[in-house]
This record gives sequence, C-alpha cells and structure tokens, in this order.
Amino acid sequence: MTATGTAQAPANGGFRDRVRTAVAWRWGSQVLAQVITWTTTIVVVRLLAPADYGLFAMTQAVLVALNFLNGYGFATSLIQAEQVTERRISQVYGMLILANGALAMLQFLAAPLAAEHYGQAAVADMLKVQALVFLTTPFIAVPSALLARQLRFRGQAVVNLACAFGGAATALALAALGYGVWALVWAPIVVFGIRAVGLTIAAGQRIRPTFDFRGSRDILTFGSALMLSQLFWVVQSQSDIFIAGRSFTAHELGLYSEALFVALILTGRFLPPLNEVAFPAYAELAKQGKPIGGAFVSGAQMIILVTAPLYIGLSLTAGPLVETVFGPKWLEMIPILSGLALAMPAMALQIVCSPATNALGNPRPYLYSNMAGAVIMPACFLIGASAGAPGLVASWQVAAPLLLAFTLTMTLPKIGVRPIDLAKAMLPAIVGCGLMALAVIALDRMIGPFPAFARLALLSAFGGTVYAITLWLFWPEVVRRNWEMIVRSRARGTGN
Repeated sequence: MTATGTAQAPANGGFRDRVRTAVAWRWGSQVLAQVITWTTTIVVVRLLAPADYGLFAMTQAVLVALNFLNGYGFATSLIQAEQVTERRISQVYGMLILANGALAMLQFLAAPLAAEHYGQAAVADMLKVQALVFLTTPFIAVPSALLARQLRFRGQAVVNLACAFGGAATALALAALGYGVWALVWAPIVVFGIRAVGLTIAAGQRIRPTFDFRGSRDILTFGSALMLSQLFWVVQSQSDIFIAGRSFTAHELGLYSEALFVALILTGRFLPPLNEVAFPAYAELAKQGKPIGGAFVSGAQMIILVTAPLYIGLSLTAGPLVETVFGPKWLEMIPILSGLALAMPAMALQIVCSPATNALGNPRPYLYSNMAGAVIMPACFLIGASAGAPGLVASWQVAAPLLLAFTLTMTLPKIGVRPIDLAKAMLPAIVGCGLMALAVIALDRMIGPFPAFARLALLSAFGGTVYAITLWLFWPEVVRRNWEMIVRSRARGTGN
C-alpha cells in the first residue's frame, strides 16, 4: 500500500452504508469464526481436564499482563490521525518491533519466576513457547489499523475465518493425540501467525520499518495514553486469576476460568470487533464536526438488546448447557457460570463506551475508567477469593455495576448524552429480560425432570419467544429500527 492510499480520508458519501457494511463483514465473520471455534471447543473440552484449563489460565494472566506494553496504541493512532504518511507508518512499525521483541525476551526470562509464583513447573515451559505471540504483533496491529481507518473489513473477515480454521484444526489434532494442555498453547500461536500473514497481504503493504523516531511525538503521546489505559485494564481483568492462582488448585481454577471464558464470549469475542468499527466511524463523524451522541445511544441500545437476553438466558440455563456441552466432569462449573452471567450485561455496556471518547482524540475518560477498574475489581477479588469460586462470582456481581456507573459518569458528558436518554434506550431490554426470566423460571418448575439437551432447547426457545413478543408488543418501533439496520448490513455485506 502506498502512502497516498493511506493518507486519503474516507469519503463522506454513503457513510452510514459503509458503516453497516463494515459491521456486516467484521461482526458477521466473527460470528462464523466463533461457530467454527466452538464446534471444535466442544470436542476439545471433553478430551482435556479442568486442570489443563487451570494451567493455561495461569499463563494467560502473565501473557496479558505483559501485553499492555505491546504498543498497539501506536498503531491505533493511525486511525484517529487526520493524515497518515508512509514515514508515520514506518515509525509505528519500528516502535512495535522494538517493543514486542523486548516483551518476548522478557517473558522468556521471567517464565521460571511465574512458575514459582503458581507452584506449577509446567507454567515455565508454556510461557517460553507463548513468547512467540509477541513477535507477530507488529504485523497484525499496523495492517489492522490501516484497514480499519478506511472501514475496509472484508479482507479482515477472510483472515478471521482462516484463523478460525487453523486454530481449530491445531487444537483438535493435538488434543486428540494426547498432548493435553499443549493443545491450548499452540492453537493461539497458529492463529496469531495466520493473522499476521493474512492481514499484511490484505492491507497490501510495501512499507519498511524505520527506527528514526524524530517527529513522532504525537504518536508516542496518543499511544502512551492508551498503553497506560491498557495497564489498568490488565490489572482489572487478570487480577482474579493472579489472586486465585495461589490459593486455588489447578482443578478449581480450571472450573472458574472456563466458566469465565464462557461468560465473556460475547463481551470478549463479539463486542471488540464492533468497537473496531465504531472507533473509525465515530472518528469520521467527529472530523466532519457532527455529534456522536445519537450514534452512541443507538449502538448501545442494539448491544444491550442482544447481549442482555443472552446473558440472562445463559444464567437460567447454565445447568442443562454445561451438562450437554461440557459433560459430567464439568458439572461443578454450573453455579459459577450462572452467577457470572448475571454480571456480564453491565460489562457489555461498559466496554462499548471507550471508542466514543477515543474517537474525539480524548483518551482520558478511557484511562480514568480503567484506573477505577484497576482499583474496584482487585479489591473485590481480594475479598471474595477467600470464599472460593462463589466469592469471586459475588465479586463480579458487585464490581461490574460499580465500574459501569463510573464509566458512564466519565463518558456521557463528553459526548453530549444525558443519562435519562440512555436509560430510556435500555428500558426495552430491561423489561423484556425481566418478563423472559419469570417465564423461563415458571416453565422450568413445571416441566420437572427432563433430558439436558431437550430442557436446554425448550427453555431457550420459550425464553427467546417471550422476549421477542414483549419487544414487539411494547416497542415495535425499536424492533423495526434495529431490524432494518441488520437487514441493510446483510444486504450490503458483499460490498467493501
């Protein structure tokens, strides 16, 4: 890709259509990729033991703890910037190569210390191999930013699907061959490798890195602010594993970490791709001098209309779901998953706040929100961990609403949105979920003993029907508006 191509600002015409198309490609490919991944996961989770997932969670806490220093914010600055030149891209490449090379070496050398902290010798060998992930980061971050800047997500969609197939095949093959936890270690490495090669090809880059950083102060300033924000996010998101890892057995930690993984599927797998589209979309509106508050409220409403019923439904059907998908050796996970799901709608709404203020070139609300999370979450986990997994679940149920309240307080005034307007947008989902929960609980008590799969299907179908009917009867205009956006996204999904 030439510098001219990257410097061009997105055209004003057809902005909404381009955003819908971007959402269709980015989120649609993510859904399909997750279907592939989870089809394999259902098999892999039955081949491995909870202890394998406990060991893997220990290494992930370390990997994520270092990952905040990977310099991804430097690449993100390419999206927000008014003009992007070949030199700027080369400088970002240079920064990322230096940062991630140092991180790979640091993790390799610190691996024995992490193993000592957890009391698990296998953790050291796993972390040394996982250091390879950092070496792929520069070749993922820069192409992703350049493609996102132009709202070009078709190439990324194809790469996502290739990653899903590669990771799924690796995990399934190694698990079937008896490699245990190493199936979980190597699968993400394969995914990162495929993504690095695929995105580089999709972006069509012919730009070499430079280590001459003169004139890059704005990149360093914006990137450093996001990096600091990431540090606080790492503290809030990984402190539960770090705290519990010293007192829980590998089996207990595996049950908790896998329940958390399932609960975070929507917030961790499907919302970040939407944020990747929202950030450049908000940024383009800001560059045109248009308010972004209305777009934020509409987006938040759509997110909560989808995520809230899924999470409430997950909490209500955790029993038959775990029995059907995971099998008998995972039944202890049921109350953990059920409790965690109740906290996740608050996390979903909190996560979608950051693109709005970042797009205005003001990362401070995002920074302050993550600072608050770095205090609220660990404090709750420190108190809750003494009561085991149920204590950590209760910690999530207290901490998530507190963090959401703080984040909204920091975000809404900056984008010109009144709390009452956001509350009105959330009302359909709240009422719909309340009636859905009452109906599912009543039906569950009526049907009595039932095969797990049939129980799961019946409760899910009934709950979804009640939720849909509630929205259609009381808020038909909300249903029409959001359905129209989805249909248009699909109709234009072959573009871009």
